[in-house]
Amino acid sequence: MENSNHFNVIVIGAGISGIGAGYYLKKNCPNKSFCIIEGRENIGGTWDLFKYPGIRSDSDMFTLGYAFKPWKEQKTIANGPSILNYLEETVEENNLREKIKFSHKVLSANWNSGSQKWEVRAAHHEQEILLTANFLFMGTGYYNYDEGYTPDFNDLNKYEGKLIHPQKWPEDYDYTDKKMVVIGSGATAATIIPELSKKAKHVTMLQRSPTYYFPSPDEDRFANFLKKILPSKMSYTVVRLRNVFFQQLLYRICRSYPKYVKRKLIDGVKKLLPNHDISKNFTPRYYPWEQRMCLIPNGDLFESIRENRASVITDQVDRFTSKGITLKSGQNIEADVVVTATGLNLQSFGGVQVHIDGKLVEPSETMTYKSMMFSGIPNFVNSFGYINASWTLKADLTCEYACRLINYLDKNNYSHCVPRVPVDVKAEKDWLATEFSSGYIHRAIHLFPQQGSRSPWVNTQNYFKDFFGIKFGRLNDDSIHFS
Repeated sequence: MENSNHFNVIVIGAGISGIGAGYYLKKNCPNKSFCIIEGRENIGGTWDLFKYPGIRSDSDMFTLGYAFKPWKEQKTIANGPSILNYLEETVEENNLREKIKFSHKVLSANWNSGSQKWEVRAAHHEQEILLTANFLFMGTGYYNYDEGYTPDFNDLNKYEGKLIHPQKWPEDYDYTDKKMVVIGSGATAATIIPELSKKAKHVTMLQRSPTYYFPSPDEDRFANFLKKILPSKMSYTVVRLRNVFFQQLLYRICRSYPKYVKRKLIDGVKKLLPNHDISKNFTPRYYPWEQRMCLIPNGDLFESIRENRASVITDQVDRFTSKGITLKSGQNIEADVVVTATGLNLQSFGGVQVHIDGKLVEPSETMTYKSMMFSGIPNFVNSFGYINASWTLKADLTCEYACRLINYLDKNNYSHCVPRVPVDVKAEKDWLATEFSSGYIHRAIHLFPQQGSRSPWVNTQNYFKDFFGIKFGRLNDDSIHFS
């Protein structure tokens, strides 16, 4: 029934998660029809959307890459075009392009209990179309592709220079010899500043508070050595497992010995910037991994600061002026260009309104099951990566679980399954904000589900627990009901 509007599975989103879902469905559910609905004209999601200078991965490509497709480039910290090319290869190698419906913006999804199908409405070239499916897989990520987050700055309308949010970087914009201010100190700011500083007159990083930075080589010599002596798949798997282990170990050490790790990280910055005010500009108020740490390939951010191509000011914006910014301290900064690297706007289910028999589901009123399904929503899996590790690690596991579940339904002649919260499970924690203090999470936490007091209702943020639980754990437990 490939030519009809009904599919066994509909995947929403053709980014890392959606493309991965397409691969696993073809491999593990070969008899199931599926399509991938993509609102934009290209694949890639984040890696096609963001065009700002220096765009790159903030995780190593051995864990940001798929488990099934080795990363073959020399650089383990890859730029945006290389990652997009990797995704294009994945699509072409697995004949997935024919499965993708481009320029289809999903408006809503409704589970119809009568027909026991999902009804997905999408807009395509100003026409609304209806698709139906037995199972719905969300691969939409967690932030709004239409608008990034910009604080409500005083007198912003008075500024006569150019204001750019990295999410909407103008194509081919020439910033040569411009005085630039980048507001923010997170991953985007740390990525864009070294690149801007190569051509701009000067770049100032204006931060409200410092961030932890973790310098690392952009090439992995051990990995490149293994590639020469082992088959590609074997060397990739070895390095991937090693990197996952060290990611998880570093996270646990940070949480268990926060003062020690903080001291070591700050000492590392002191060595790279011996003549700078580290206490003010590079010593965060929080402990490591209460927010994501920023990976700095080859220490390029520190190099641009040492060479006086970039500088750091820790202060707050009081108001904008016609020529720049006045800070709370009274200092004025002139700027031809202000880049607001101030974060993302988060949303649940890619902004898709999800209904059950016409009644809107509020995600915050649900509880997350295995951090990929939701109480009361049938035949529905949502791919959401790790905050403390690479996104794709969890996306791979989620895709494999969805395929196991679909095959289990088929084998047992079930039409649907739905997670239901047992009476002994209490809603205790926010899904994301339990351990993380990042502003972009806390601004939107009211939009996301709760997690519960015990497994499988807990968002573990632990790859190894999830690996065994998801790949080998029981499908039929006391929290999911099959009909």
